[in-house]
Amino acid sequence: MSSYHFDHLHQVSPDPEKAAEFYVNIFNAKVLNKHSTPDGRLLIAMELGGAPVSLIGPTTEDQVSPIPPKYYGLHHFGIKTDDLETAIAELKAKGVKFIQEIAEPIPGLKMTFLMGPDNVPIELLQRS
Repeated sequence: MSSYHFDHLHQVSPDPEKAAEFYVNIFNAKVLNKHSTPDGRLLIAMELGGAPVSLIGPTTEDQVSPIPPKYYGLHHFGIKTDDLETAIAELKAKGVKFIQEIAEPIPGLKMTFLMGPDNVPIELLQRS
């Protein structure tokens, strides 16, 4: 059976830089890195009290996303596993609905999305 562990929170912000500044100034968060996603949005990885937090700009009308992208706030949370393919098979056997095929957006990261309760997307990922 696969094991699962909390990995991160992901927040969509109209201004990720301003949101990051808030978390740094108010809660002493640390910015770990900043980069552009494959679709051109700014992604800021931070640590807040030991928890990983990702801040990202919203998608535009011409960008396609399998998860609801057109709002601000908590977008999804990530759960990591050591064997993504096995975990997917186990979860599908339990009736879990996946909303994205496996993707590898950067080397060493394989991920997919499933729909959680109340239509909250959950990223299931494996890091190498």
